[in-house]
Amino acid sequence: MASTHGPWGEHLNLPFPAATKQVAGHVEGVKTDVMVVSFSDKIMLTVSQEGRLSHWLHVPLENTNPVTEGMHVFSESTEDKLLPHSSLTATSILGGYGAGQDTLGQLLARQIATAIAVKSPSEKRLLVVGLGLRNANLERDSFFAIIDLVLQCI
Repeated sequence: MASTHGPWGEHLNLPFPAATKQVAGHVEGVKTDVMVVSFSDKIMLTVSQEGRLSHWLHVPLENTNPVTEGMHVFSESTEDKLLPHSSLTATSILGGYGAGQDTLGQLLARQIATAIAVKSPSEKRLLVVGLGLRNANLERDSFFAIIDLVLQCI
């Protein structure tokens, strides 16, 4: 634990370095690297093929609905948990301007955010997703292969 002071002079005990986990696999025959770095205020997740990172998005995980007391609420149906949660919004912050790239990026980012929220319903950190995919037109199996790699990291 590193001892430091926050912006208002309060004493903080933060883990240093930030917790990191990574996995690698092949999607459509292309080596795909997934890495998650957990900071105290953000979760950074990258999905890279051939060393690329060309599209950055963020998804606020904080639930501001006063009825749910900050917790993400999911239906009891297990099928609904496979769909991106309707309250999560992905926003492109860099890149993603190629044909279909923004739509795919937002779908992947929301799906990843949903997986994190299902695992930790009280999670409030900002999710930052970096994508570098060879092809913006993923087949269904490839999409789920990427999600499977991500699930191994979170």
